Amino acid sequence: MFYLYILKCDHEFYYVGITNNIKRRLKEHRNRENKYTKRYTTIQSMYKEGYKTRQQAKNRERQIKKWSRKKKEALIKGDVKRLVSLSKS
Repeated sequence: MFYLYILKCDHEFYYVGITNNIKRRLKEHRNRENKYTKRYTTIQSMYKEGYKTRQQAKNRERQIKKWSRKKKEALIKGDVKRLVSLSKS
């Protein structure tokens, strides 16, 4: 199983990534073992989705990385109406 995940760093920045071991990966982020998130002191897991293949997770990661902050927040909150309205604009 592969996972797409979204972290919130220092209450302001969203980090989107994929992994095949979510517990290990979150631990690495919190222990500052990732070059992109090690500068942040607070790391919160906000969202995850599971996929059967790495390619499916990678495709979803690419899609979400292009999204605006508002659209990512709508996804995290499960606000489908808002997500759809943001997709139309």
